[in-house]
Amino acid sequence: MLAQFIIKRSLMIIPLVIAISIMVFIIIQLPPGDFLTTYIRNLETAGQVVDIAEAEALRAQFGLDRPGYQQYLMWVRNIIFEGSLGRSFSWNLPVTDVIGMRLINTLAISFLTLCFVWGVSIPIGIYSATHQYSKGDYFFTFVGFIGQAFPGFLIALIIVYFTFVFTGVAVSGLNSAAFLTEPWGIPRILDMLPRLFVAIVIIGLAGTAGMIRTVRAMTLDELGKQYVVTARAKGVEERKLIYKYPVRMAINPLISGIGATLGGLISGETIVSIVLNLPTAGPMMFNALMEQDMFLAGGFLLIVSIFVVVGTLLSDILLSVLDPRIRFGGVTES
Repeated sequence: MLAQFIIKRSLMIIPLVIAISIMVFIIIQLPPGDFLTTYIRNLETAGQVVDIAEAEALRAQFGLDRPGYQQYLMWVRNIIFEGSLGRSFSWNLPVTDVIGMRLINTLAISFLTLCFVWGVSIPIGIYSATHQYSKGDYFFTFVGFIGQAFPGFLIALIIVYFTFVFTGVAVSGLNSAAFLTEPWGIPRILDMLPRLFVAIVIIGLAGTAGMIRTVRAMTLDELGKQYVVTARAKGVEERKLIYKYPVRMAINPLISGIGATLGGLISGETIVSIVLNLPTAGPMMFNALMEQDMFLAGGFLLIVSIFVVVGTLLSDILLSVLDPRIRFGGVTES
């Protein structure tokens, strides 16, 4: 039954990815004009004369003079048969080469941030639920409100400013200036860890605050159910009572939201990455949208969307293992 569930969910990805690719292509085509239009306008603003014939030749070379559906079919054909996401206009390089290391950095930071969010929010949420209205519960609730109220980029600006004022050290980037040209090794990794930790905490702060409240609410809901009351009346050890069923059921929403959480972390780190000067895909994506570099923007959006879809598939599989009722559509026999 589990194998059938996995196969069914996996097959559903195919039409979903096709629909996503169409939506991505439509979205990047929505702004008026194209990269060449923006490029020519910038040259004219700088006082340079643009040869119209040359501009039209470039538009034909990149296929920008064709109807939208033909551009989409060419894009999809290159992805399927050549593994190419197109060529970045602004970088004059294949999109895969431009994204490359930046996407790896983005995924690594997002994964570590997800681990940080879970590692902090789950125990604190359980503590707040099991110690409702205690001083600790009020403290963590207050911290949660602060974390949700202040945007990550503002916290990043505050940390960068005060760190530089009091220590003279700029915490922007993943490495200090002395290690930027050094090969990867233990010294460079050790130099990177403090800056990486700062970035993870800032990016994950809002998600941690929200997830603490979610875990607390779900755990409180489970603790109030009849099976918990009955088990407690029968003398079941409190620690075993809490962690065997209520906590396991309370973290279901966290598992089901892996895909959405991962997508939110990847998209939410853009402004923070700009402030902290992190070599991630967020700032690159922002510049691609500003310059209407359609293949670069579309390639990144498509890759992120696929990661979200795969993350959702993994969360469905994990949920079906933890809670078999999901494989049967939530139907239970009376």
